Amino acid sequence: MAEKKISLTAKLINGGIAGLVGVTCVFPIDLAKTRLQNQQGQRIYTGMLDCLIKTVRSEGFFGMYRGAAVNLTLVTPEKAIKLAANDFFRQLLSRDGKQLTLWKEMLAGCGAGTCQVVVTSPMEMLKIQLQDAGRLAVQQKVVPEEGIAAGSAHPTQTRSEEH
Repeated sequence: MAEKKISLTAKLINGGIAGLVGVTCVFPIDLAKTRLQNQQGQRIYTGMLDCLIKTVRSEGFFGMYRGAAVNLTLVTPEKAIKLAANDFFRQLLSRDGKQLTLWKEMLAGCGAGTCQVVVTSPMEMLKIQLQDAGRLAVQQKVVPEEGIAAGSAHPTQTRSEEH
């Protein structure tokens, strides 16, 4: 049976759709993970479910998707980079159209992953800052009377230390 060649455009479209679905499904869990990791001082959330419930109560359903726009906007280029780089490295490592060995497959995947990480790291940092903004807003509402200034840049910083 002859192997059907899939066009780069089709791969990019499939990767983009898969990425969009993946981000939509997994993003609330990623948001909760980020907020739980970034808790300092007084704990606002006791666990993943508690974080998601409090997020929905204080920010509404779409609060669980704070920062998702960055991911949804850039997931297609991310997948495009990974797929194109993987194809490039696979072609570079293949000889006369023979099937790649496991090690060469892994090397091609490593090269593609490296390209993806280099390009997407700034986007990931922005996403984390946007996700954490909601936690900071909630924290500032919850504990202002305990010596933590409502507008502090850092949760343990008082208003007088801020300036």
